[in-house]
Amino acid sequence: MTAKQDDRAGLVLAMLLVVYIFNFLDRMLLSILAAPIQADLELSDGEMGLLGGLAFAVLYSTLSVPLSALADRIGRSRVIMWSLVAWSGFTALCGVAQNFWQIFLARLGVGVGEAGGVAPSYAVIGEWFPPERRATALAIYSLGIPLGSAFGLLAGGYIAQEIDWRVAFVVVGLAGVVFAPLFRLVVRDRPASTVSGPEITMPVPALGETFRLLARKPSFWLLSFGAAAGSSIGYGISFWLPSFAQRSFALGLFDSALFISGLLLIGGVAGVLSGGRLADRLGRGNPAWYAWLPAIAYAASAPLWAAGVASGNLALAFVLLLVPQGLSYVWLGPVLTAVQHLVEPAARAMASALFLLINNLIGLAAGIYALGAFSDA
Repeated sequence: MTAKQDDRAGLVLAMLLVVYIFNFLDRMLLSILAAPIQADLELSDGEMGLLGGLAFAVLYSTLSVPLSALADRIGRSRVIMWSLVAWSGFTALCGVAQNFWQIFLARLGVGVGEAGGVAPSYAVIGEWFPPERRATALAIYSLGIPLGSAFGLLAGGYIAQEIDWRVAFVVVGLAGVVFAPLFRLVVRDRPASTVSGPEITMPVPALGETFRLLARKPSFWLLSFGAAAGSSIGYGISFWLPSFAQRSFALGLFDSALFISGLLLIGGVAGVLSGGRLADRLGRGNPAWYAWLPAIAYAASAPLWAAGVASGNLALAFVLLLVPQGLSYVWLGPVLTAVQHLVEPAARAMASALFLLINNLIGLAAGIYALGAFSDA
């Protein structure tokens, strides 16, 4: 990779990171705004769990596969841009909902839009970065999760506390719509003339062909279901942590946003970056570390989550939750890189989408709803 190509790759990664920040910023608004939404629309914890999990995850997961196949054929950056417009628009519509079913349908729309954003972005990064730098690049991209979540909590908490929860949805949603044209101006799929090796002429495989290839790779299924099991805990706890802080420590909207944002910005960022760098370093000698590293992190986080949630002291809870918050993000760089390595370049978006289908149907849909239903019981 030449210096000019390296600079271009860095710019592409930065723009993709901003889009991913919008992705989680829009997604986490519902978490920090759960209390005023429940009070205004008279919703139970179980119904909020459906809005945060099932309403979003079903179409987000299932449509990611066909939209990624479309992205492989018509252009990944184009699909990412229109997806940003769609999910941002539906986020704004959440702010005008008057009952459960209206906000449920708006959340379905957010899921439809976000379905076309993540897997094609993984593939674009795979185009621009060589294998030995890919885990770090994907980890930097994955910073959008803690950064977007933290910004969403802070922006949503502040706007809702000072004005209204509905205004928070509208402001954040319209910001994404405004950014979309700038993304399209800057980001393009990597030209074939700058790609070396088989990526130049390799045709885009059909979805069935990609699925048959992955069906013969046990490592893909172990990675997918392992990540999904961990995500069911991570997504569930992350969604309900603001409500936990408000109920357990009598924090206001913005104070609870500061509490959770601190966990995300310190623990989350450290976990994402360390996971990517360690995977690139350890994976050179033994690719099995792409799986061992997140497995160790998941195992270590479980007792710490329990200790943090059980703590009755705010400062102690922050310290105890900080470590598992970081450990829960370690998997992103290693696992996403391993999935990229399992298929040829032309099939990366579809392979990533199949991985996300499994991860989100189990981790996102089940985890958030299960904790909400358990709270109602």
